[in-house]
Amino acid sequence: MNYYVVKYSGPFGFIKPWTAVRDSETFSQQFLTPSIVEGIEKKLFPETLAISGITKIAGHRISYDQVSGQQEVIQTRGWNSTKKGKEFLFDRPKAILIRGVLQNPILHLAFLNKEDAINAAKQHVCLCRNEDLLFPELVSESTKEEFETNDKRYAGFELVFEKNEKSFLVGYHRVSNEPMHGWIRVVGQPVNAL
Repeated sequence: MNYYVVKYSGPFGFIKPWTAVRDSETFSQQFLTPSIVEGIEKKLFPETLAISGITKIAGHRISYDQVSGQQEVIQTRGWNSTKKGKEFLFDRPKAILIRGVLQNPILHLAFLNKEDAINAAKQHVCLCRNEDLLFPELVSESTKEEFETNDKRYAGFELVFEKNEKSFLVGYHRVSNEPMHGWIRVVGQPVNAL
């Protein structure tokens, strides 16, 4: 079985954590969840918007130079109220989180269909924020075995979207709210030397 692999790169990319503490406790910025990959697919192929799940991307791989900690101010969901005389004052507490931003990320997307790869290679993608753009560089052909083993061309982290004895919970799908599971495949050297 052949894969048609599109390589994307950019100066930085943010991978959204599924909880506020996930970043610092589990270092999960190194992999893409099923909902992120599905979102990339929906951006590249808007005709799949009505279809639930991933239908065109057969595999992916992400690598980067390093993770840069960026401070972000957040507010809680709820409001606190206090009574001052006859008036109620409402307030939303703020906090500062440190979230990781990938520096010089490289994303490989594998497709089973050559036309899908060519179509994807004509467009940019973003990992989680619209300002973090990755641009296509090239399309290459590979076998499934080459892509899934230690082929240096496709070095990086890949969360394999299946539930088995190696799997762990990686979050909840943004649309269906179903739990997402997977296990990490590491190919080559996923963190590039500076």
